Amino acid sequence: MLFKRNYTKPSGVLKKYFSFRNEKATLQPLAELMRNIGNEDFQELLEFLKNSPEISKNFSDYLKNIFSERPFNLSLTEANILSENAFFPEFKKRLLNKILPPVENENTVWYLVDTISVTPKKDLQQLHNIPEHRMDELFRILEISDFIKNDFVKNELLFSVNILVWRVIGSAMDVEVVNMVPNYRNFDNPFLALQNEIDELNLRFKEDQNFQLTSKDALYKQIKIYLDHCKEFVENAFKNSSIYGISGKINQELLKMKQQLQRISNVLWLLVIDDEEDDVRKSKLLVFDILEYKSHKNNLKELVDDSSLLLSHLITNHTADTGKHYITSSYTDYMKMFRKALGCGIVVGALCVLKMLYSYLPGSEFSHAILYAFNYAMGFVMIYLMGFVLATKQPAMTAATMAKVLSEEENSEKTYTEFAHLVSRLFRSQFIAFVGNVLLSFPTALLIIYGLDVIFNTNMAANNADKLLHDLDPIESKAIFHACIAGFFLFVSGIISGNIGNNSVYYRIPKRIAKNTVITTVFGKNFAHRLSEYYAKHWPGIVSNIWFGIFMGITAPIGKFLGLDLDIRHITFASGNFALGLYGKDFSVSTSLMLTCFVTVFLIGFFNFLVSFGLSMLLAFRSRKVGFGNVRKISKEIFRYFLKNPMKFFFPIRSYLDSRTKEMVEKASITKPEDR
Repeated sequence: MLFKRNYTKPSGVLKKYFSFRNEKATLQPLAELMRNIGNEDFQELLEFLKNSPEISKNFSDYLKNIFSERPFNLSLTEANILSENAFFPEFKKRLLNKILPPVENENTVWYLVDTISVTPKKDLQQLHNIPEHRMDELFRILEISDFIKNDFVKNELLFSVNILVWRVIGSAMDVEVVNMVPNYRNFDNPFLALQNEIDELNLRFKEDQNFQLTSKDALYKQIKIYLDHCKEFVENAFKNSSIYGISGKINQELLKMKQQLQRISNVLWLLVIDDEEDDVRKSKLLVFDILEYKSHKNNLKELVDDSSLLLSHLITNHTADTGKHYITSSYTDYMKMFRKALGCGIVVGALCVLKMLYSYLPGSEFSHAILYAFNYAMGFVMIYLMGFVLATKQPAMTAATMAKVLSEEENSEKTYTEFAHLVSRLFRSQFIAFVGNVLLSFPTALLIIYGLDVIFNTNMAANNADKLLHDLDPIESKAIFHACIAGFFLFVSGIISGNIGNNSVYYRIPKRIAKNTVITTVFGKNFAHRLSEYYAKHWPGIVSNIWFGIFMGITAPIGKFLGLDLDIRHITFASGNFALGLYGKDFSVSTSLMLTCFVTVFLIGFFNFLVSFGLSMLLAFRSRKVGFGNVRKISKEIFRYFLKNPMKFFFPIRSYLDSRTKEMVEKASITKPEDR
């Protein structure tokens, strides 16, 4: 409900409505008071109430009247707790509630808070700004300092605890949740033990309405112990997600359980009264808790943050294990990376020629998109399965490893120096991969187009030469922008790889293959076992490379269809296209054009790396909860290390830090799954 915003002092509102005995149940006086609570010094308001006993009494009676017998369990059991077991239904529900608030039962505190508070967070902040001792004094003046001991209030609190316990037990008994913590199968379930203690608490209140729970009560201490065990159950389930994988449904289920257990602790604490000071303290805390929960009820940002944190952690966790293989540590590893990059350059050179030939085929933009996507996907999968290295595929994998290393080490100057050395190893690995890719993609494309010219007596690159060279002009074309698009797709392909790896572990696909009766009967157990190992090791990479190829192939045709200048530029393909453009022009190009194209090839590589690695690091940092406040220190240390040891960023020069950083990378590898 919205009210006209004529701001007045709270004392003026009190005079207006409570100079007489106001027995009406209308909420307008309270809404107007809440809206103006920040327009007067709170101490002045207290003095006004002290000096106006009749108004204070009338206002106190009014508050007791509108809150009397008004249920508030929904505010404790529903507000700011996930209500759906999947992200998108929950997101949709919260979004709808923001746009069109739901119709609530007018006899509940839930409805009351929604009605009197137009901007819950702002109103709550105003109340938080009031000194605690003055708020205590207000509660005493209004004779509501001990309402927490009211029988109705205690029953509502106890009912809320029961609802929350029933719900969390239902989730804990879900077979998929239990599978996340198999070590609890052979022990008493802490949730069932918690239920027994809550039943005992219910019995005590039922037998004696004057029963008062205290912090020294053995029953309360036992409930706290079981609550801690239940929270440990949930935390272990989250930790085991690195071993067993996790689904979006279970992620939401565990988040909900975590919220419910915390809410049970909070509500139980309200029932604990040790002395008279606790009366006002807990009465005030109940009011603030209800307002706090309601203010976050439909928060979309918190939902996205909480729901995506674990999944992003899992995605980067599975790519981190792959990423360690892309960081060279010795001269032997360095040269091995170079040879793998050379092999990739040969394949990419051939792919450049194939794509050019496909462009000559008649057909629609849609048919060309399919051909280009097939060309790229086939090539990338071939590169992956042959063990070659596509330079820009490294950042999406290595970023996760870097973030995982940083999150698992202590934040100290020594650690930052070690991390800077690790960055130098990564950079030189990327550098030699770039060199290897470019070094052979150019001559391979040139050799193939020359061979076709000899065989068919036709320069097949002539028609496309101008466009190929124009696309390598950073000023006249959108080469840099298109390189960033390619970097984004590299980042997405890394996410796909991590997601497929997580799903493979969660659904136990490799074990299903190894145990499949059809496969074992037809091909034998050894074949099934080898197939399961091959799937576990290569399937995420195969799928991510297929999708990267699809993204690369369909971008330009879709851009043309939409009338947008969209395309992709990748350093290795840019090198091959440079060769085709030169051959199509019979090498009759100016020196300045040749130099421009040459520089642009490496600029494209730089932006491929920058976007892919940058986005991957952001995701990995977030998933590992690495504080961005440390980024400045890390960056300064990396820059300092570069100035001191520039050659280490390009060549495998030995260092006393090699063994330490190798140990850091090995430590960051994920735990292998065990039997469930």
